[in-house]
Amino acid sequence: MSDKKYIRHNPKKEKGIKFPYLVLAFLTLGFLAMIISVFVSMASEGPVFGECVAVVEINGEITTQSSPTSMFAEGTYGSYELSKRINALNGRDEVSSVLLVVNSPGGSVVAADEIYRSVDSVEKPVVAYFRETAASGGYYIAAPADYIVSEPNTLTGSLGTVMYLAEFSELAKELGIKDVVIKSGEMKDIGNPMRNMTEEEEALLQEVVEEAFQHMKSNIEEQRGDSLVYPEFNEVLDGRVLSGRMALEAGLVDELGSRDDALMKAAGLGGTEAASPSDVEVCMIKTKPEAAGLFDMSSFISSIFSEEQTPSLNYR
Repeated sequence: MSDKKYIRHNPKKEKGIKFPYLVLAFLTLGFLAMIISVFVSMASEGPVFGECVAVVEINGEITTQSSPTSMFAEGTYGSYELSKRINALNGRDEVSSVLLVVNSPGGSVVAADEIYRSVDSVEKPVVAYFRETAASGGYYIAAPADYIVSEPNTLTGSLGTVMYLAEFSELAKELGIKDVVIKSGEMKDIGNPMRNMTEEEEALLQEVVEEAFQHMKSNIEEQRGDSLVYPEFNEVLDGRVLSGRMALEAGLVDELGSRDDALMKAAGLGGTEAASPSDVEVCMIKTKPEAAGLFDMSSFISSIFSEEQTPSLNYR
């Protein structure tokens, strides 16, 4: 007779053994997920403990329309989405102050005004920091800040409003192209590139540009107040580009310094005592959309062809 032993298969007994291990595995995964979420929170928009300086970065052209992040380009939020995120800082008790980091050549008048109003509505100390460029609308959105720090070699200033139009009437004649327009009023097709602009139309558009410029100028004067230096400030209203040093002379900025200097100033205004920038708790506010899928081309293509064909008003 063989000495081989036979063990009866008992499914119930095996189930009883596996169940505790499955529960333990789920609990372990849940705990790991919680730890990961805590670290994600620490690295994104809020501290785990205490107060923080909220850092809002405004990069690139200021537009009303968001552009998607893709494999081809880094996206940006439009002014409405940015304004919502800035406005929300008033309701966050952990935010003691705000650091607005600007690296922008300006952009749409409507978009810049929208962000300007949101920065002006912040009920906590705001420090603006000018990185490489903070020109025209890029400067304008920072004007409501309580304090402005600029890199010495930042390109800033360029205060003013501009409208770009193209005119192809002579080329159209050479190519034998005739433009036919049926309109309800003499100025209904103002800015039509297929014909010369009349003196009356040019005067009207100049008035629109001047009105927007005066709006910008009066808001800057109101926000900067006694910090502005005259007659230097009046001299830069011709749209000239300034360095950070020149902007300081005109009273457009309060100090020349680095991002760390601006961070320390924001922390101090918010009541946080810190010996160095590394001691300051920072909350990074999300200001750009998540990346689209690798093969999601629709949003990218639509962004290419989304430029308006009508005249647009810009702080540039």
